Amino acid sequence: MELRSDICRLRALEPTDLDVIYLWENDPAVWRVSGTIAPISRERLRQFIAEQSYDLYATHEMRLVIESEGVAVGTLDIVDFDPHHRRFGIGILVYDTSQRRHGYARSAIALIKEYARNTLGVRQIWATVAADNSASIALFEGCGFERCGYRRAWLRRGTEYIDEVEFQALL
Repeated sequence: MELRSDICRLRALEPTDLDVIYLWENDPAVWRVSGTIAPISRERLRQFIAEQSYDLYATHEMRLVIESEGVAVGTLDIVDFDPHHRRFGIGILVYDTSQRRHGYARSAIALIKEYARNTLGVRQIWATVAADNSASIALFEGCGFERCGYRRAWLRRGTEYIDEVEFQALL
């Protein structure tokens, strides 16, 4: 099964992605949504790319590149894959603001839902979003996810705390 739509495809990380992933992972603006709090070395990222096994049953996670017309525009992460309960979480990033609102994230989520249902036999996908991230909230609601929980003062940003919204899509 190829994970492709009219506007993008999801593919495995390649060694040639090192420079762009290094840029994305070390951008403090991305840290607010990724939970990262420190820079990561180019060597560690090279190892991460090299060690990707793409065996969800062994690693319980997978990073896919969102690509459009041969250019990496973002990533979609599968996290906490649970084959017994048939569920996993996702995180998504379209890095360049000029590439946002082109439908890449919506298309990538539709592709991963199809892959989850038809290939993995997954029953549900979940995601968590900071309550002040209106674009991501609109994205997940527009992709058929329902709000199923709310964590108060869950995410620390400097001296402030932000609530977190939990989403779930039953497949």
